[in-house]
Amino acid sequence: MSFTLRQLRYFVAVAEQGTVSGASRVLSISQSSITEAVKELESDLGVSLFERHSRGLTITQQGHQFLRHATKILSNVAEAKQVFADAPDQKFGSLQLGVTSLVAGYVLSDILARYRRAFPGVDVNTLEDDGNYLEHLLVGGELDVAVMLLNNLRDRQALQFETLETSPFSLWLPSGHALTAKDSIEMADIADQHLIMLTTDEIEEATRKLLAVFDARPKVAFRTRSVEAVRSLVATGAGLALLPDMIYRPWSLEGDRIETRDVSASLPAVNVGLVWRRGLSLSQPVKDFIALAQTQRTPRLR
Repeated sequence: MSFTLRQLRYFVAVAEQGTVSGASRVLSISQSSITEAVKELESDLGVSLFERHSRGLTITQQGHQFLRHATKILSNVAEAKQVFADAPDQKFGSLQLGVTSLVAGYVLSDILARYRRAFPGVDVNTLEDDGNYLEHLLVGGELDVAVMLLNNLRDRQALQFETLETSPFSLWLPSGHALTAKDSIEMADIADQHLIMLTTDEIEEATRKLLAVFDARPKVAFRTRSVEAVRSLVATGAGLALLPDMIYRPWSLEGDRIETRDVSASLPAVNVGLVWRRGLSLSQPVKDFIALAQTQRTPRLR
């Protein structure tokens, strides 16, 4: 097995964009070069990373597993380039960090792992709670910074924030569902469907507001705070779900396939970002955390 960083970069770009042409535009590399690199990578690994079809490419289960390793390798290489810039002065101090539950597993985990590797001398204390309580702690000076949803940020006068990721809503449905034959779904198509409702981080409220705009009253089949439960329920046909792309994964824990489709209506997006108290004199650990978080990129899987 002797894959190259170039092959990894091309593979990650194709996985994120869903097509070779999309990866070509992002990388400014010819489609033939990208196609050849991905085929060489598949040959080296001995697995198929993508399923080819008329609409583009769909990442396979093996491809999904390898994507996590590929993004981590590329992230580590990027960090390695900063070693000599950070090495002269070992940095110490503390960081009081807040996070909401949905963001903890899908955005913060990678940022926190990278931060701890880059600044091992900093003592990081992390608190997970709902957005309202984290805002209270930020304003009161008990937290330095939080990574959380920005959509319902209430005390915008007292808090400063920066968006890290914007994640649109898509429709999740089981493989083989009648609606998978459509590239774009109308809201009317969803009106008679049973929905699985995620109740974490105000996602249920956002989903209800979304459906209310289109005069659609959701038929809720199940409510849960567990994203994995949503995946399993959708994959086994218990209902559909309207959820942000950032938490989408193509398979449930049982290995059942989950499809997504764009909804033709203009849907709102979930904004994830950094929040800290306005006017706060930032310590060096906080500045370093913000700078590192700004480089975060979460692959969008299809």
